[in-house]
Amino acid sequence: MPDPKPAAEIQLAPETLDQLRRVSTASLATLLFKRGFRNAYVQGVAPLRAAGPRMVGPAFTLRHIPAREDTDPLEAFRERDHPQRVAVETCPDGHVLVMDCRRDASAASAGSILLTRLEVRGAAGVVTDGGVRDAEGAAKLSLPVFAAGASAPTNLTRHHAIDIDVPIGCGGVAVYPGDIVVGDGDGVMVIPRALADDIAREAVSMESYEYFVLEEVRAGRPVIGLYPLTDPENQARFETWQAARQR
Repeated sequence: MPDPKPAAEIQLAPETLDQLRRVSTASLATLLFKRGFRNAYVQGVAPLRAAGPRMVGPAFTLRHIPAREDTDPLEAFRERDHPQRVAVETCPDGHVLVMDCRRDASAASAGSILLTRLEVRGAAGVVTDGGVRDAEGAAKLSLPVFAAGASAPTNLTRHHAIDIDVPIGCGGVAVYPGDIVVGDGDGVMVIPRALADDIAREAVSMESYEYFVLEEVRAGRPVIGLYPLTDPENQARFETWQAARQR
C-alpha cells in the first residue's frame, strides 16, 4: 500500500480557514466524533488570555525530548542552529507553532520574546503542552497562545528541542505538519487536514441550527425533538427561521 499523501500537500478549499474561524471547538469535537475521531482535543492546555483571539491555521511542529546536562547548558542558545530558535524563525506565515513537551509544564517552552517574534512574523498562534515563561507579557500579545501553564524555568532545564516539522504528540494528540489547528476558550482541536474542508462546511451549518435552538430554548421550547432535531415541526420552523435570516 502506498504511503498516504503528506498532510501539508493536501490543498484546502479557499473558504475553509475562514469558515473554521466562525465555529467553536465544541462543534468541531462533535463532528470529528461522528467520524470516529475521539482523540483530537489537546488535553491540559488553555489560552493564556481569557476571551482572547481565536486561533486557526495549519500546524508547524517542534518536538522536544528530555533535557540532559551535557547537551543543554545555557550556552546552547548561542548555537545558530538551535532548533527552538530555528522553529521561531521558520514557522510559515499563518501557521500555528505546535510544541511537543511531553506534557511537562515544569519548565517553559518559550517566553514573551520568542512569542513576540512569532507574532511579528505573522504566525497564527502557538500551542504547547509545556509551560510558558513571561506569561503575563505573553498574554498581552495579539498572538493566541495556548499552554499548560506559566512556568519560570528556562526550557533547557527540562526540554531539549530536537526536530522541526515532523509528526508529534501534543497534549496526547497526534499532530502532523499541515493538520489544521483551531483554538478558542474551550481549548484546542486538531483536524486531520484531509477532513478539514468537509468538517468546516458541516460546522457552519451545525452552528446555524444551534443558534436557532438557543432562540427556541429561550422562548420556552423543550429540547426533546429539538436538540437533536427529530420532530418535523421543528425542521419546518428552522427552515422558516433560516429563510428569514437570508433575506
